[in-house]
Amino acid sequence: MPRVRKGAARHRKHARVLRKARGYHGGASRHYRLALQATYRAGVNATRDRRRRKREFRRLWITRITAACRQRGLQYSRFVHGLRAAGITLNRKMLSEIAVADPGAFDAIVEAARGAVEQATPDASDE
Repeated sequence: MPRVRKGAARHRKHARVLRKARGYHGGASRHYRLALQATYRAGVNATRDRRRRKREFRRLWITRITAACRQRGLQYSRFVHGLRAAGITLNRKMLSEIAVADPGAFDAIVEAARGAVEQATPDASDE
């Protein structure tokens, strides 16, 4: 009778990895070694892309705010400077939502920022 080493434990380990790899293409869902590599890679990609998703959303919000500011004749950088000077502490996500959903409120925010910029730099209105 052959000696069994870690038979049940190894089977559970393989089953756990193959369960995670369900739906993968080709041998990656059926062969333990390929499934192990594929699930490891998937974990690496998921970790990296969780951080990347935050960057991509911030870029989207900034793009939306920039477009809304340009329609009102103001640069994004001057707008953000004006927000700081006016003491308005809305994050970019909320600003982009307001710009899309409530243009009237965004107009008021832009005017407040524009006024704060003109007060902070009096020679800016001479240009």
